[in-house]
Amino acid sequence: MEHKNLEQVRQIAEEHFALPGQVREVSPFGNGHINDTFLVVCKVEGGGMRRYILQRMNGEIFKNADALMENVVHVTAFLREKIVAKGGDPMRETLTIVPTKDGKNYLKGDGRDSFRVYAFIEDAFCLEAVRNAEDFYNSAVAFGNFQYLLSDYPASTLHETIPNFHNTPDRLANFKKAVEEDVCGRRKDVEKEIAFVLERTRDCSVICDALQEGKIPLRVTHNDTKLNNVMLDQETGKGICVIDLDTVMPGSALYDYGDSIRFGASTGAEDEQNLDLVSCDLDLFAAYTKGYLEGCRGSLTREEICLMPMGAKLMTLECGMRFLTDHLQNDVYFKIHRPNHNLDRARTQFKLVADMEQKWEQMAAIVEKYL
Repeated sequence: MEHKNLEQVRQIAEEHFALPGQVREVSPFGNGHINDTFLVVCKVEGGGMRRYILQRMNGEIFKNADALMENVVHVTAFLREKIVAKGGDPMRETLTIVPTKDGKNYLKGDGRDSFRVYAFIEDAFCLEAVRNAEDFYNSAVAFGNFQYLLSDYPASTLHETIPNFHNTPDRLANFKKAVEEDVCGRRKDVEKEIAFVLERTRDCSVICDALQEGKIPLRVTHNDTKLNNVMLDQETGKGICVIDLDTVMPGSALYDYGDSIRFGASTGAEDEQNLDLVSCDLDLFAAYTKGYLEGCRGSLTREEICLMPMGAKLMTLECGMRFLTDHLQNDVYFKIHRPNHNLDRARTQFKLVADMEQKWEQMAAIVEKYL
């Protein structure tokens, strides 16, 4: 990042946030695709150093920073109480918001973007990819524990930071509209992929219908349950804190579980062009299922657990549908790095869906084993 921009970040940290001591260093941190993240190092009284995370929240994606931060404040406060009650360390086990100098939870920028600061979680790390089944298991326990701790939170009081994010029937309607409009003439080359989605129309409403009919409960959901959103303890490797709460919203636990399987149990990259390399690894599926249910500690209903394979399949189908929709609309949402990049992503998801369908009985048996 340009020196000038880092100086602006330093100025924001120094002038607007209630940080202890003097800001000594500011540097880019992580590789997130939505927000810009910086590490801020402060020299505190006595000569020690303390670290913080400063983020520029992307106002193009998150258009209501007040609602987003209200969710984060309330959820982290709720988690903090639960963690303290069980003798845990809230500074390591949930995010800690550093207020602005005038007592606000974030700083409104001049334009659409806003800024916030979190305390840095020391002696912990996160992974960009699954190294082994144990990593995946540990992340599952952490996300399951997140669900367990929030199982009695009034989910309906949360704001939808991205409306209809996992409303799969709505995603399907948008997809059909993109097919019909065919704004850049790509439909003729993806008829096979379009048919793949339409053949699974009935699947798209399963979770939303179950929520609407009260068959499964409305819960607090994270909605971005990738491995890199869990902090792992430096010594033990166990998950200690779920981070990136921007998409915490009301929804189904199946969204979180399913998206983890989609991303973490696939044998191929999300944009793999050789589809022979793409399948659902049942060992990883089993490891995550075991860990997630252990972390949830009995807080899920039997109906939810029985729908876990469908959660995995539906989140994968939905993601593929979104990639294909964007391809048909001339790549206006997801960043691409080569021609037909979103089409490659869609095909990868659809191959994963097809593989799950082939392994359906095995997936159901694994879930039943841990029930």
